[in-house]
Amino acid sequence: MHKPVLLEEAVELLLGSGGKVFVDCTVGLGGHAKRILEKNSQAFLIGIDRDPFALELAKENLRDFEGRFSLYKANYSDFDLVLKEEGVDLVDGFLFDLGVSMYQLKSPRGFSFQRDEPLDMRMDPEEKLTAYEVVNKYPEKELERIIREYGEERKARAIAKAIVLRRSRKPIETTKELADLVASVVKRHGRLHPATKTFQAIRIEVNKELDHLKKALWKTPGYLRSGGRLVVISFHSLEDRIVKTFFREHAHQLKILTKKPITPKKEEVMQNPASRSAKLRAGEKL
Repeated sequence: MHKPVLLEEAVELLLGSGGKVFVDCTVGLGGHAKRILEKNSQAFLIGIDRDPFALELAKENLRDFEGRFSLYKANYSDFDLVLKEEGVDLVDGFLFDLGVSMYQLKSPRGFSFQRDEPLDMRMDPEEKLTAYEVVNKYPEKELERIIREYGEERKARAIAKAIVLRRSRKPIETTKELADLVASVVKRHGRLHPATKTFQAIRIEVNKELDHLKKALWKTPGYLRSGGRLVVISFHSLEDRIVKTFFREHAHQLKILTKKPITPKKEEVMQNPASRSAKLRAGEKL
Protein backbone atom coordinates (compact mmCIF):
# COMPACT_ATOMS: atom_id res chain seq x y z
CA MET A 1 0.00 0.00 0.00
CA HIS A 2 1.27 3.47 -0.91
CA LYS A 3 2.41 5.36 2.20
CA PRO A 4 0.44 8.60 2.66
CA VAL A 5 2.29 11.91 2.78
CA LEU A 6 3.20 13.27 6.25
CA LEU A 7 1.67 10.13 7.79
CA GLU A 8 3.22 10.21 11.26
CA GLU A 9 2.99 14.00 11.62
CA ALA A 10 -0.69 14.07 10.65
CA VAL A 11 -1.72 11.17 12.88
CA GLU A 12 0.26 12.44 15.87
CA LEU A 13 -1.41 15.86 15.66
CA LEU A 14 -4.85 14.37 15.13
CA LEU A 15 -4.60 12.02 18.11
CA GLY A 16 -2.83 14.53 20.36
CA SER A 17 -5.98 15.56 22.17
CA GLY A 18 -7.01 12.02 23.09
CA GLY A 19 -10.59 11.17 22.17
CA LYS A 20 -12.15 8.24 20.38
CA VAL A 21 -14.16 9.25 17.30
CA PHE A 22 -12.26 10.43 14.25
CA VAL A 23 -13.35 11.26 10.72
CA ASP A 24 -10.98 10.63 7.83
CA CYS A 25 -12.69 12.78 5.19
CA THR A 26 -10.44 11.49 2.38
CA VAL A 27 -9.92 7.88 3.42
CA GLY A 28 -8.47 6.82 0.04
CA LEU A 29 -6.85 3.40 0.42
CA GLY A 30 -6.95 3.68 4.22
CA GLY A 31 -3.32 4.58 4.95
CA HIS A 32 -4.00 7.32 7.50
CA ALA A 33 -7.02 5.42 8.85
CA LYS A 34 -4.96 2.30 9.51
CA ARG A 35 -2.31 4.29 11.39
CA ILE A 36 -4.97 6.04 13.51
CA LEU A 37 -6.50 2.69 14.50
CA GLU A 38 -3.05 1.21 15.25
CA LYS A 39 -1.92 4.11 17.43
CA ASN A 40 -5.13 4.58 19.39
CA SER A 41 -6.63 1.23 20.38
CA GLN A 42 -9.80 3.01 21.59
CA ALA A 43 -10.37 4.85 18.32
CA PHE A 44 -13.42 4.44 16.11
CA LEU A 45 -12.93 5.76 12.59
CA ILE A 46 -15.49 7.06 10.12
CA GLY A 47 -13.98 7.03 6.64
CA ILE A 48 -15.42 9.01 3.73
CA ASP A 49 -14.44 8.97 0.05
CA ARG A 50 -16.20 9.81 -3.20
CA ASP A 51 -14.19 7.16 -5.08
CA PRO A 52 -15.94 3.75 -4.82
CA PHE A 53 -12.88 1.87 -6.13
CA ALA A 54 -10.66 3.36 -3.41
CA LEU A 55 -13.25 2.47 -0.75
CA GLU A 56 -13.18 -1.20 -1.77
CA LEU A 57 -9.40 -1.24 -1.27
CA ALA A 58 -9.67 0.68 2.03
CA LYS A 59 -12.10 -1.94 3.33
CA GLU A 60 -9.59 -4.66 2.46
CA ASN A 61 -6.65 -2.73 4.01
CA LEU A 62 -8.57 -2.17 7.27
CA ARG A 63 -9.86 -5.74 7.63
CA ASP A 64 -7.81 -6.31 10.82
CA PHE A 65 -9.85 -3.60 12.57
CA GLU A 66 -13.31 -5.06 11.99
CA GLY A 67 -15.94 -3.30 14.12
CA ARG A 68 -13.77 -0.21 14.70
CA PHE A 69 -14.54 1.67 11.49
CA SER A 70 -17.30 2.42 9.04
CA LEU A 71 -16.84 3.58 5.45
CA TYR A 72 -19.11 5.81 3.41
CA LYS A 73 -19.18 6.71 -0.27
CA ALA A 74 -19.89 10.43 -0.08
CA ASN A 75 -18.36 13.78 -0.82
CA TYR A 76 -16.53 15.11 2.23
CA SER A 77 -18.56 18.32 2.00
CA ASP A 78 -21.51 16.14 3.08
CA PHE A 79 -19.74 14.77 6.18
CA ASP A 80 -22.59 16.15 8.34
CA LEU A 81 -25.03 13.77 6.59
CA VAL A 82 -22.63 10.87 7.22
CA LEU A 83 -22.38 11.77 10.93
CA LYS A 84 -26.16 11.96 11.15
CA GLU A 85 -26.38 8.46 9.68
CA GLU A 86 -23.82 7.23 12.22
CA GLY A 87 -25.79 8.90 15.04
CA VAL A 88 -22.78 11.04 15.99
CA ASP A 89 -23.11 14.69 17.08
CA LEU A 90 -19.51 15.61 17.94
CA VAL A 91 -16.17 14.09 16.95
CA ASP A 92 -12.61 14.26 18.31
CA GLY A 93 -10.88 14.95 15.03
CA PHE A 94 -11.16 15.58 11.30
CA LEU A 95 -8.43 14.71 8.80
CA PHE A 96 -8.36 16.03 5.22
CA ASP A 97 -5.67 14.82 2.79
CA LEU A 98 -6.50 16.89 -0.28
CA GLY A 99 -6.02 16.58 -4.02
CA VAL A 100 -5.73 13.56 -6.25
CA SER A 101 -4.28 10.35 -4.82
CA MET A 102 -1.44 8.28 -6.26
CA TYR A 103 -3.98 5.49 -6.73
CA GLN A 104 -6.21 7.77 -8.83
CA LEU A 105 -3.27 9.03 -10.88
CA LYS A 106 -2.43 5.42 -11.75
CA SER A 107 -6.03 4.41 -12.46
CA PRO A 108 -7.15 4.61 -16.13
CA ARG A 109 -9.36 7.68 -15.65
CA GLY A 110 -7.39 10.33 -17.46
CA PHE A 111 -5.90 12.09 -14.42
CA SER A 112 -2.39 11.78 -15.79
CA PHE A 113 -0.83 12.53 -19.16
CA GLN A 114 1.81 9.83 -18.60
CA ARG A 115 -0.47 7.40 -20.47
CA ASP A 116 -2.95 7.93 -23.29
CA GLU A 117 -6.45 7.62 -21.81
CA PRO A 118 -9.94 9.02 -22.40
CA LEU A 119 -10.49 12.49 -20.88
CA ASP A 120 -12.46 11.64 -17.75
CA MET A 121 -10.86 12.84 -14.44
CA ARG A 122 -13.90 12.09 -12.27
CA MET A 123 -13.08 11.00 -8.72
CA ASP A 124 -16.67 9.78 -8.46
CA PRO A 125 -17.57 7.90 -11.68
CA GLU A 126 -21.27 8.57 -11.01
CA GLU A 127 -20.83 12.34 -11.48
CA LYS A 128 -21.98 13.67 -14.85
CA LEU A 129 -19.28 16.25 -15.70
CA THR A 130 -16.12 14.84 -17.31
CA ALA A 131 -12.89 16.42 -18.53
CA TYR A 132 -14.09 15.68 -22.08
CA GLU A 133 -17.11 17.98 -21.53
CA VAL A 134 -14.95 20.74 -20.06
CA VAL A 135 -12.39 20.61 -22.87
CA ASN A 136 -14.85 20.24 -25.74
CA LYS A 137 -17.94 22.15 -24.61
CA TYR A 138 -16.89 25.05 -22.35
CA PRO A 139 -16.75 28.52 -23.97
CA GLU A 140 -13.26 29.88 -24.63
CA LYS A 141 -13.51 32.60 -21.94
CA GLU A 142 -14.58 30.05 -19.31
CA LEU A 143 -11.74 27.69 -20.28
CA GLU A 144 -9.29 30.57 -19.98
CA ARG A 145 -10.63 31.51 -16.53
CA ILE A 146 -10.40 27.92 -15.22
CA ILE A 147 -6.87 27.39 -16.54
CA ARG A 148 -5.73 30.74 -15.14
CA GLU A 149 -7.45 30.46 -11.74
CA TYR A 150 -7.19 26.75 -10.99
CA GLY A 151 -3.94 26.05 -12.82
CA GLU A 152 -2.26 29.39 -12.08
CA GLU A 153 -1.13 29.16 -15.69
CA ARG A 154 0.12 32.41 -17.27
CA LYS A 155 -0.47 31.15 -20.80
CA ALA A 156 -4.15 30.42 -20.08
CA ARG A 157 -5.46 32.58 -22.94
CA ALA A 158 -3.20 30.96 -25.55
CA ILE A 159 -4.06 27.46 -24.29
CA ALA A 160 -7.83 28.14 -24.32
CA LYS A 161 -7.55 29.58 -27.86
CA ALA A 162 -5.60 26.52 -29.08
CA ILE A 163 -8.14 24.11 -27.50
CA VAL A 164 -11.09 25.89 -29.15
CA LEU A 165 -9.36 25.98 -32.53
CA ARG A 166 -8.45 22.28 -32.39
CA ARG A 167 -11.89 21.09 -31.20
CA SER A 168 -13.60 23.04 -34.01
CA ARG A 169 -12.03 20.53 -36.39
CA LYS A 170 -12.51 17.43 -34.24
CA PRO A 171 -13.14 16.73 -30.55
CA ILE A 172 -10.13 16.34 -28.24
CA GLU A 173 -10.67 12.87 -26.83
CA THR A 174 -7.57 11.69 -24.97
CA THR A 175 -5.06 12.87 -22.39
CA LYS A 176 -2.21 12.62 -24.90
CA GLU A 177 -4.03 14.78 -27.45
CA LEU A 178 -4.62 17.46 -24.81
CA ALA A 179 -1.10 17.26 -23.33
CA ASP A 180 0.51 17.49 -26.80
CA LEU A 181 -1.69 20.44 -27.71
CA VAL A 182 -0.76 22.34 -24.52
CA ALA A 183 2.93 21.49 -25.05
CA SER A 184 2.72 23.07 -28.52
CA VAL A 185 1.69 26.35 -26.86
CA VAL A 186 3.67 26.33 -23.58
CA LYS A 187 7.41 25.82 -23.68
CA ARG A 188 8.88 23.53 -21.06
CA HIS A 189 10.63 25.10 -18.05
CA GLY A 190 12.57 22.81 -15.71
CA ARG A 191 11.10 19.46 -14.66
CA LEU A 192 7.43 20.41 -14.92
CA HIS A 193 5.60 19.10 -18.01
CA PRO A 194 3.98 22.04 -19.86
CA ALA A 195 0.49 20.49 -19.42
CA THR A 196 0.74 19.96 -15.64
CA LYS A 197 -1.06 23.15 -14.65
CA THR A 198 -3.77 22.77 -17.29
CA PHE A 199 -4.50 19.20 -16.19
CA GLN A 200 -4.69 20.36 -12.56
CA ALA A 201 -7.12 23.11 -13.52
CA ILE A 202 -9.44 20.81 -15.47
CA ARG A 203 -9.39 18.19 -12.72
CA ILE A 204 -10.31 20.80 -10.08
CA GLU A 205 -13.18 22.01 -12.28
CA VAL A 206 -14.49 18.49 -12.99
CA ASN A 207 -14.53 17.56 -9.30
CA LYS A 208 -15.41 21.07 -7.97
CA GLU A 209 -12.59 20.50 -5.47
CA LEU A 210 -12.22 24.04 -4.12
CA ASP A 211 -15.98 24.54 -3.68
CA HIS A 212 -16.29 21.30 -1.72
CA LEU A 213 -13.23 22.14 0.38
CA LYS A 214 -14.69 25.50 1.44
CA LYS A 215 -18.07 23.95 2.19
CA ALA A 216 -16.51 21.16 4.28
CA LEU A 217 -13.98 23.22 6.27
CA TRP A 218 -16.45 25.92 7.26
CA LYS A 219 -18.74 23.20 8.73
CA THR A 220 -16.10 21.46 10.86
CA PRO A 221 -16.07 23.69 14.00
CA GLY A 222 -19.72 22.90 14.66
CA TYR A 223 -18.95 19.18 14.84
CA LEU A 224 -15.70 19.24 16.85
CA ARG A 225 -15.84 18.75 20.58
CA SER A 226 -13.79 21.12 22.75
CA GLY A 227 -10.15 20.00 22.41
CA GLY A 228 -10.92 18.15 19.18
CA ARG A 229 -8.54 18.65 16.29
CA LEU A 230 -8.63 19.47 12.61
CA VAL A 231 -5.68 18.42 10.43
CA VAL A 232 -5.45 19.40 6.74
CA ILE A 233 -2.79 18.41 4.21
CA SER A 234 -2.83 20.48 1.02
CA PHE A 235 -0.75 20.14 -2.14
CA HIS A 236 -0.97 23.43 -3.98
CA SER A 237 -1.28 27.11 -3.18
CA LEU A 238 -5.00 27.33 -4.03
CA GLU A 239 -5.91 24.71 -1.41
CA ASP A 240 -3.44 26.09 1.12
CA ARG A 241 -4.85 29.62 0.69
CA ILE A 242 -8.36 28.35 1.50
CA VAL A 243 -7.07 26.46 4.58
CA LYS A 244 -5.12 29.52 5.82
CA THR A 245 -8.15 31.78 5.34
CA PHE A 246 -10.36 29.29 7.16
CA PHE A 247 -8.07 29.16 10.21
CA ARG A 248 -7.72 32.95 10.24
CA GLU A 249 -11.50 33.47 10.10
CA HIS A 250 -12.09 30.91 12.86
CA ALA A 251 -9.44 32.13 15.32
CA HIS A 252 -12.25 32.64 17.86
CA GLN A 253 -13.09 28.91 17.66
CA LEU A 254 -9.81 27.20 16.81
CA LYS A 255 -6.33 27.54 18.27
CA ILE A 256 -3.73 27.14 15.54
CA LEU A 257 -1.26 24.33 16.36
CA THR A 258 1.03 24.93 13.38
CA LYS A 259 2.43 28.47 13.39
CA LYS A 260 4.12 27.56 10.13
CA PRO A 261 2.86 24.68 7.99
CA ILE A 262 4.61 21.34 8.50
CA THR A 263 6.31 20.12 5.33
CA PRO A 264 7.84 16.71 4.49
CA LYS A 265 11.38 15.94 5.62
CA LYS A 266 14.12 15.50 3.05
CA GLU A 267 14.01 11.68 3.35
CA GLU A 268 10.29 11.61 2.58
CA VAL A 269 10.70 13.82 -0.48
CA MET A 270 13.51 11.56 -1.73
CA GLN A 271 11.31 8.47 -1.31
CA ASN A 272 8.20 10.18 -2.71
CA PRO A 273 8.95 13.24 -4.87
CA ALA A 274 5.19 13.97 -5.17
CA SER A 275 5.20 14.89 -1.46
CA ARG A 276 7.47 17.92 -1.96
CA SER A 277 4.61 20.43 -2.24
CA ALA A 278 2.63 19.13 0.78
CA LYS A 279 1.75 21.49 3.65
CA LEU A 280 0.08 20.41 6.86
CA ARG A 281 -1.92 22.82 9.01
CA ALA A 282 -3.76 21.95 12.21
CA GLY A 283 -6.01 23.56 14.79
CA GLU A 284 -7.68 22.66 18.08
CA LYS A 285 -11.26 23.56 19.06
CA LEU A 286 -11.30 25.98 21.96
